[in-house]
Amino acid sequence: MLTASQPRRRPSRRQRSLRQEYEEFLLERIEEFKQQLSREELLAIADEAVYELEVDTREQLVLTEVLVLEHVDRLISRRLNLPSFRRWKDKHRKLRHAQQEPTHWGLDSDTPLAGLAEELDGEGDALVVGVAAAPAAYFLSAHEWPVVFIDQELAVVESVETRAAAEALASRFHALVVGLGTWFPPVHPALTVLDPVTLSRLDAPARGKFLDSLIAATRGGGVHFILPAHQSPNELTLGPETLTSHYTGWHVERGHSRAGLRWILAVKG
Repeated sequence: MLTASQPRRRPSRRQRSLRQEYEEFLLERIEEFKQQLSREELLAIADEAVYELEVDTREQLVLTEVLVLEHVDRLISRRLNLPSFRRWKDKHRKLRHAQQEPTHWGLDSDTPLAGLAEELDGEGDALVVGVAAAPAAYFLSAHEWPVVFIDQELAVVESVETRAAAEALASRFHALVVGLGTWFPPVHPALTVLDPVTLSRLDAPARGKFLDSLIAATRGGGVHFILPAHQSPNELTLGPETLTSHYTGWHVERGHSRAGLRWILAVKG
């Protein structure tokens, strides 16, 4: 939620048509299938495509590579029994409606993210940092935010990518392995969600360098939402409050989750 002193900005995020999302869905499923095939299997499908085109073509046409590749995709679509646009549309609308509810991802129903997803101007990306923030990444992607998710662990990034693809969110979702404090991705976020547990695992110089780079990259009016920290008995975890020293000149709000854990919301002036 934004403060009363800040004007509510109407969303300007350009939404894709359902037809565009359907075409992206087909392309993703076809490419996933191709990646599972051996070269010999893929060539066999190409041979089948050439044969069908030669049989079905009544006029004398030159079989270009583009024609063959398009027919290969059609053959794969038939093999996968991919749904028609009408059938996909009915199912997709129900899925997306559910995904736009915070509770679908295990987030509190009154999380500030619910308001931020609708209130913020859509000119920038959403940057999401750390494994505990992954549900926020899916939630924002379902609200048409272009999401960049980063973490230091390859296994985490691969798992998050897999979940995004399974939820039909992959087209606006990028996940990167990033050495936090050593490199910062080329993104200027309008909204950033931070997992303080991930940041607490960095040493102080690396954590400070990462936050300084992030703050410098954040556009004016950008928002940082620092999630509540779920304490682990096996490691020392920094709470959100310990990060506020980096937000000099920002407007900082504090609140609590339903479990009583504190979150921080900071708005860049």
